[in-house]
Amino acid sequence: MSEPIVIRCRDNGPFVIKAPVQVVDHDGKPFAIPVGKETIALCRCGASKNKPFCDGAHNGCGFQAAEKAPV
Repeated sequence: MSEPIVIRCRDNGPFVIKAPVQVVDHDGKPFAIPVGKETIALCRCGASKNKPFCDGAHNGCGFQAAEKAPV
C-alpha cells in the first residue's frame, strides 16, 4: 500500500503538498507545475495573484487560519 499524500496547513498560510500531484480546474484542465518541483503551496487566503497557487499574499492581507487538528 502506498503512503498517503500529506497536506500541511501552515499557520495563517497556504496548504502545502509535497508529492507528485496534479492540480486541475473545474473543467478538468491541469495547471502547469514546473518540472522537478517537489512541493506546491495552494492559496487559501484568496489574495494570491497566481491562484490556485500561493504567492505569499497572505503575509500582507491579514489572513488568519491557524486551525489545529483535534487531539
